[in-house]
Parts: sequence; structure tokens; C-alpha cells
Amino acid sequence: MPSTPALTTPFQGLWIPLVTPFKDDAVDHPALAALTTTLTRQGVAGFVACGSTGEAAALDKTEQLAVLETVLGAAQGLPVVMGLSGYHMGQTVEWVNALAQYPLAGLLVPAPHYIRPSQEGLLLWFRTLADASAAPLVVYDIPYRTGAALATETLLALAGHPHIRAIKDCGGNTAKTQALIADGRLAVLAGEDAQMFTTLALGGHGAIAASAHWQTQRFVELVEQLRVGDLPEARHLWQTLQPWIETCFAEPNPAPLKAVLARAGWMRNELRAPMLPASPALAQRVQAAAEVSRL
Repeated sequence: MPSTPALTTPFQGLWIPLVTPFKDDAVDHPALAALTTTLTRQGVAGFVACGSTGEAAALDKTEQLAVLETVLGAAQGLPVVMGLSGYHMGQTVEWVNALAQYPLAGLLVPAPHYIRPSQEGLLLWFRTLADASAAPLVVYDIPYRTGAALATETLLALAGHPHIRAIKDCGGNTAKTQALIADGRLAVLAGEDAQMFTTLALGGHGAIAASAHWQTQRFVELVEQLRVGDLPEARHLWQTLQPWIETCFAEPNPAPLKAVLARAGWMRNELRAPMLPASPALAQRVQAAAEVSRL
């Protein structure tokens, strides 16, 4: 099995893209702090605040900063990456500048959504934000959300920027993933939970995995087994986790995940419209899959 490239980076291991708990349509900061504190004890490498799992698109800027402050306060020194998105260059740069006051490990930045710029436009977007940022950038390659596909050549060009350090890989292109791992300049983090095993077995550095809110220690164990090359044990553990991962994304994220976390008493089963809670039928399926993943 390929070994992980010799790259010194904080962007490795298992990262949790935190859900945002709500209570009566307001952010439930006590629940968020308790969730973050609980996960710090499970061996995770760090957290992402205000990512897509955190329903950041439904939070205004004041709410996003409050979420970030809660996570930073509860993370007990573990690194925190802040998600951001947009399509207005000037306004996004202003937001990057506003985040400079926080002790962030990085900014998780997707391509500008909706407008679908050229590859040269994408290079300009990421380089401009990287130049403006006090924290290194993690490129979020997720074309099914943004409508903009980052070509392998574009990502390799971005890897030459000293302030672009990692990629959350949701591109769905194994050849591109392998090319980035072989190049070695960016830490490659699996962003699709179902691709975690493959990416890590190929030599990726870690994963940002929403499903790892549940049975977190087992996901941490999986990442470590793949890091040291214990493929038989990793394969067995992966097979026990697969039903949970598949069911966790059977409806739009984070609805299935919140159903399980609410059932466990960690938060209310509440999302911001137009996102809706998991259907009753799926909520039962998710709970059953969550129980199976314990075995």
C-alpha cells in the first residue's frame, strides 16, 4: 500500500465538520459547545466550523462568527478551520480579512458558486483569497455544490501557492486524487465519507467526515489503521461502518445525522428551512444503522 507522502502539515487525521445545533430557530450554543467538547476526547485531529454540514448558508455573518467563537472556546486547543463561500470577490475578501482576528488553522474555500468561471478565473479566485488570508487555505473541491469543476492542472498550479496547503476532495475523480497525492504538495483530505477508505489507502492524509460525529473513535481507529498500513483490520472495520455512512447520506446532509444526534440527546432535531428533518422512515433506518455500527 502506498505510504503517506512526507508532508509536514496539520491537515491530517480525522476532522469533524460540525453540525450547528438549533433551538427554536436560534443557534444552540450550549449544545454546540458540549458536542465539540465531547468530540475532543475521541481522538479527532480538528474541526471545521460553518461548513456545509453546519448549514452555514442558513447562518448570517453574525451567527457564523458566534458559532466560530463557541467552537474555538470548546475545542481545547485542537485546530479549527472556518468554512466560507461566496461569489462576489470583493465581499469575500472582506470576509477573509474579518476572519484574520481569529486563531484559525485554515479557511475551507470552495469555488465561487453559481457563476461557473473558467479555470483561469478559478486560479484568480483562490490565489486572491490566499493572498488576503492570514490562515492557509484548504481548497474545497465540490463541483456538485458549486457548479465549477477544478481541473487537475488547476489544482496542481494552486499547489504552488505558499498559502494553499490542502484540499477537501469531493471531486469524485480518482485519477485527480491520485495525481494530487503523487504530487505531494497538498494534503489530500477525503471529503466524501464513502471515499474515505480509498483515499487513505491510496496515501491521502486524512478525512473531513460528517458521519464521524457518531462512533467517532472507530473512525479515528480506521484512519490510524490505514496510516500504518494495517489493511486487513482496516477493511474489516470499514465494512462495519459502511451501512451507517450510506444511510447517513440517504437524504440531504445533515438531516439524517441530526436525527441520530437528537435521539442520543445531544441536540434538538431541528434544521433551518428550506432544509427539513429526516423523514420518519429514514430516521428509523438511520437509527438502526447507527446501532449496527456499534457492533
